Amino acid sequence: MNLCNSRFSVTFVRQCSTILTSPSAGILQNRCLLTTKVPNWISSSLSCVQQTFQRTMNSGQRGSRDSTGAPGAGASGGSGGGAPPPFQHPHCDRTAMYAQPVRKMSTKGGSYDYDLIVIGGGSAGLACAKEAVLNGARVACLDYVKPTPTLGTKWGVGGTCVNVGCIPKKLMHQASLLGEAVHEAAAYGWNVDDKIKPDWNKLVQSVQNHIKSVNWVTRVDLRDKKVEYINGLGSFVDSHTLLAKLKSGDRTITAQTFVIAVGGRPRYPDIPGAVEYGITSDDLFSLDREPGKTLVVGAGYIGLECAGFLKGLGYEPTVMVRSIVLRGFDQQMAELVAASMEERGIPFLRKSVPLSVEKQDDGKLLVKYKNAETGEEAEDVFDTVLWAIGRKGLVDDLNLPNAGVTVQKDKIPVDSQEATNVANIYAVGDIIYGKPELTPVAVLAGRLLARRLYGGATQRMDYKDVATTVFTPLEYACVGLSEEDAVKEYGADEIEVFHGYYKPTEFFIPQKSVRYCYLKAVAERHGDQRVYGLHYIGPVAGEVIQGFAAALKSGLTINTLINTVGIHPTTAEEFTRLAITKRSGLDPTPASCCS
Repeated sequence: MNLCNSRFSVTFVRQCSTILTSPSAGILQNRCLLTTKVPNWISSSLSCVQQTFQRTMNSGQRGSRDSTGAPGAGASGGSGGGAPPPFQHPHCDRTAMYAQPVRKMSTKGGSYDYDLIVIGGGSAGLACAKEAVLNGARVACLDYVKPTPTLGTKWGVGGTCVNVGCIPKKLMHQASLLGEAVHEAAAYGWNVDDKIKPDWNKLVQSVQNHIKSVNWVTRVDLRDKKVEYINGLGSFVDSHTLLAKLKSGDRTITAQTFVIAVGGRPRYPDIPGAVEYGITSDDLFSLDREPGKTLVVGAGYIGLECAGFLKGLGYEPTVMVRSIVLRGFDQQMAELVAASMEERGIPFLRKSVPLSVEKQDDGKLLVKYKNAETGEEAEDVFDTVLWAIGRKGLVDDLNLPNAGVTVQKDKIPVDSQEATNVANIYAVGDIIYGKPELTPVAVLAGRLLARRLYGGATQRMDYKDVATTVFTPLEYACVGLSEEDAVKEYGADEIEVFHGYYKPTEFFIPQKSVRYCYLKAVAERHGDQRVYGLHYIGPVAGEVIQGFAAALKSGLTINTLINTVGIHPTTAEEFTRLAITKRSGLDPTPASCCS
């Protein structure tokens, strides 16, 4: 009954909003209420819609345009007017960033097929396209997925995150944690059957069913928001013209403005057998067989996350590391993550690089590799080889030289407004050079860009102090500067590192290892001791660090942190208990949990 009511509510409210925007809105509403007795919840919904409509009409529609195509008088002013200046974090040059004038692109209705064409149907592209429509633009979104070279894997609209990235990764990580929890349940008094084991095919099917539902909802959302979805591969003819290759044939379309949001795809090493026999994360989440004994080549967050959940699901991953673990992250924390994985039985082949992959008669894969330092060669046999050696920006098919767009190392350099070197072409998401390749970053940057272009806003994306999590078995989350970067920027004598080990309450009864449960705050040594970075290894790391990220961006200090009352017993409260510094040389291991 509740589901039926909620679905009816959505339909009813949509219909009411249409009615209320007509000239005879008042007449229709009065007649409806006089002749029909309706339930209270419907009357409430109708009243809400009417109030919203009246507020919109009184304030002027966001992003409305006059006859010239310029933003109307009622357009949002963004962060302009009397708004306070942005917080000046010590290692963010926001003054210079906000000092640049905002580039606004007024549309020329009728001169082009669309005001905006977004190339790429991932997180950044979809966010930008939908926000632009809400601000009055005529928008088309191109999206096309090339099949993977080994297995021919394809997927629907939504980009990497939804289809072959964050979402399926987190679901499989959760499946792994549940398997671990089932076995821990015995210590808590549950009678657990020792024969419990995962079903890979069922897990894959469940994950894929969820992904397909998201694909469908995304398509419906684009249709409802009046974004024209074009399933085609786009390439530039010139700076205002795009050639879209469709199943039905080629189509030429034009736009005043373009946003490139094509993202990237996994790289393959240039060795014999890599493409023929190896797979990537693009294939793993829909793999129609058990992975078995798996060689994961690469020790970035994708490689470690995949190795982690494969181990938790009962398979045998091995991680091959060319140089360092989790490049770009705090290296003390990275090594603790690797050590925690080794403790769980995941071997690491350090300083090693693959030489070739050969398929044997029994279908297994013979991998030859060598130690990059000693030159010693070795080989082993695996059921699956998973490449996780980085990602490549998808610029090759765009014919960017035709539009005059500059490329740097298969990425597109942009300024603080996501503008390329060509006046009417912008780029957002993983395709831009030198910015965090994270879904929430892409989504917010896409929305802010659309608001600046079509809504009269001025706010720009702040790429500093972005929180992130590595979903390894023992998770790692961080925000702000690593210890190495803080020392590099301010000098070792000006940095104070508060740190400590801790014992999660839920680990006590099953006697789980707490050896690598660790956190630290990297801070200014003198004065207010402003916090530059927070790092945490332990359970539900992402949930822990998210709130602290807002605090750090707001100017968190050590004094504020240690005088905040923690929620007990939680792992997040351990940040409020930090009292020992590395410089002191004292033991950071806790003696008790409640005093």
